[in-house]
Amino acid sequence: MPPVKMRGVQRPHHIRTTILRLLSYMGSFKLLWPFVFICLIITAGAEVAGTYLLKPAVNNYILPFIGNKNPPLQGFMFLLLKLAVIYAAGCVSTYISSRLLLQISASTMYNIRRDLFKKQNTLPLEYFDSHTHGELMSLYTNDADTLRDMFSQSIPQLMTGFFQVTGIFVMMVCLSLSLTLVMLVSISGIVFLGTRLAKLSANAYRGQQQNLSKVNGYIEEYIEGQRVVKVFTREEKVSRDFEVLNEQLCKSGTSASTYASIFGPLMHNLSHLQYALVSGVGAVLVIMSVLDIGTIASFLQSIRSFSRPLGQLSQQFNAILNALAGAERIFKAIDEQSETDNGDVTLVNASEATLSRTLSKEKKLVQSFAYTGTWAWNSPKLGSIKKLSGEVIFKGVDFSYDGRKKVLSDINLHVKPGQKIALVGSTGSGKTTITNLLTRFYDINDGEGIITYDGIPVKSIKKADLRRSLSMVLQDTHLFTDTVMENIRYGNLEASDYQVYEAARLANADTFIKHLPQGYNTVIKGDGSNLSQGQRQLLAIARAAVASPPVLILDEATSSVDTRTERLIEKGMDSLMSGRTVFVIAHRLSTVRNADCILVLENGRIIEQGNHKELLAKKGRYYALYTGAFELE
Repeated sequence: MPPVKMRGVQRPHHIRTTILRLLSYMGSFKLLWPFVFICLIITAGAEVAGTYLLKPAVNNYILPFIGNKNPPLQGFMFLLLKLAVIYAAGCVSTYISSRLLLQISASTMYNIRRDLFKKQNTLPLEYFDSHTHGELMSLYTNDADTLRDMFSQSIPQLMTGFFQVTGIFVMMVCLSLSLTLVMLVSISGIVFLGTRLAKLSANAYRGQQQNLSKVNGYIEEYIEGQRVVKVFTREEKVSRDFEVLNEQLCKSGTSASTYASIFGPLMHNLSHLQYALVSGVGAVLVIMSVLDIGTIASFLQSIRSFSRPLGQLSQQFNAILNALAGAERIFKAIDEQSETDNGDVTLVNASEATLSRTLSKEKKLVQSFAYTGTWAWNSPKLGSIKKLSGEVIFKGVDFSYDGRKKVLSDINLHVKPGQKIALVGSTGSGKTTITNLLTRFYDINDGEGIITYDGIPVKSIKKADLRRSLSMVLQDTHLFTDTVMENIRYGNLEASDYQVYEAARLANADTFIKHLPQGYNTVIKGDGSNLSQGQRQLLAIARAAVASPPVLILDEATSSVDTRTERLIEKGMDSLMSGRTVFVIAHRLSTVRNADCILVLENGRIIEQGNHKELLAKKGRYYALYTGAFELE
C-alpha cells in the first residue's frame, strides 16, 4: 500500500486571490446585486438623513421653544413625521437587503460545497492515500463553517457598514470640516492600535485552527480504531496523547479568545475617548460662535452612527481572516489535479449478428445498446469492436509510489482468459500494488513496462470503462447507510430485486439476511456495526456478484471469516469465478490451492510461479510457506 503523508494546515498566503475568487462565486447572482445595492443605499441614506435632521430640529424648533409656553408645533410635528417615514423606509430596505444577502450567501456556500465534493470525486486515489480522514473532513466542517459564518454575518455587515460609513462621512464633512479632521486624526490612532492587535489575534486564530484540525483527526482515528484500543488496553495511552493535543488546543484557543475579548472593549472605550475629544472641541467652537448647537448635536450623533459599523467590522475582522484561511484550503483542494484519463477505448454491450452472404453465413460481433451479458472494447483506433475476454499481461513492469523506493521490479506475467491467478507473499511484497496498477488507481510511467488488457494497453482504456469490467472484494469492507438490498445493488444500480437475491444466494449471504429484522430491507448503519465481520464480507461478495464482471479481484476476501464461512464463500465463489479471469490475494494458502497459477512475491519481485503441485515439488519459498517452515508476516 502507498505511504500516508501528513499535511499540516497551511497559512493563508494569497488573501487577495482568495477574496477575488469568493467574489467570483458571489458574482454569479448578477440579477440580485442591483436590488441589494439600491436597498443598501436607501438604508444608508435613511441613516444619514435621520441624523442630519437633528440640526434643524435643534436650531429651528427645540432651542426657540425654550421658555415658550405655547410654541407652534405644526412644523415640528411635520419634521417628526418625515423622520418616521425615513426610518420606516430604512427598516424595510434593511430587511430586503439582508434577506437578499442571506440568499446569495447560502447559494454561494452551496456552490462551493458542490464544487468541492464534485472535485474530490475526480481526484486520484493517491490524493486520499496521502491525506488523513481528519484533514479531508475538516474541509467540510471547520473550514466550511467559518466560511458560512463569514457569508451570513461578516459580509452583510461589511457591505451595510461601507454604505453607512461613506454616507455619514460625507454628511460630517458638510456639517463641519474642522470637526471631521479632529475625528480622522483620533480614529487613525484607533485604527493603528486595532491593526496591531488584529495581527496578533490572526496568528492566534490560525494556531487554534491548526490544533483543532489535529484534535478532530485524532478523535476520528480513535473512534475508527476503538476496538483495537480496547483489545490492547491502550485507553490510558490514547488519553495521554489526547491530553497533549487538547492542551495545545486549549492554549491556542485561550490566546485567540483573549485577543478577541480584548479587541471589542478596547475599540469601544477608545470610541468613547474619541467622542469626548470631539465634544470638547465642538464646545469650544460653539463658544467661539464658529458652530451652532444643532450642528454639534447632529455631528456627535454622526460619530455614534459612524463608530457603530466600524466597531462591528472590527469585531468581524478576526472571523474574516479565519474564514479566508479556510477558504484558501478549500480552494486548494478544488484546484488539485484531477485524475488524468487519456484513454479512448470504451466498454460496450455486444452481440453476435449473422451476416448473410451468397453461399455462407458469417457471424460478426456488433455493438448492442441493450444488456446482453457479452462485453466488448470499442475505439475508433481498433477499427471494429473486440470481445472482452479477460487476458492480462504485465511486461517488465516497475513501479514506485514516491519515485524513490521501488515497490515492483520487473514484473512479468501472462494471465489467460478464465484463469485463476493467486498472489501470495509477505506484507509489502507488492501484491495489492499489482491490482492497483491493473485498475489504474495508479499508473506506471513511460519506460517502466507495459500492462495490456485483451492486447490493449490499459492506459488506452478509459478508467471508468476499465473499472466497469472489473469487480473487487476488499479485505476492509465498507457498507453504506442504506438497506441491505441497496448495499448489494451498489455493484449494479440497474439490477432487479431478483438479481440481488440471486447474488446473495451465490455468495451464501441469503440465509443470514433473511434472519435480519427486516430481511433485505434492514437498514445498515455505522458501516454495518450490527453485523459480524463475516456477514459484512458476504455482503461485499454479493455486491461483486451482482455486478457480474468479466474480471474479479479478491483482495483477502476471506481473511475476516471463520473456516466454516470460508467454505460457504468458496462454494459460492466457484460459480461466480467460472469463466472469469480472477486475481486472488490471500494469506491463507488453503484458499489458493486450486488456482491455475500461483505467483509468489518477495520485495516486489516474482520469485516463484506455477500451480500448487508444481510449487510444492520445487520445495522453495511456497513449499516453506505451505508446510509452515516459513510464515507470512
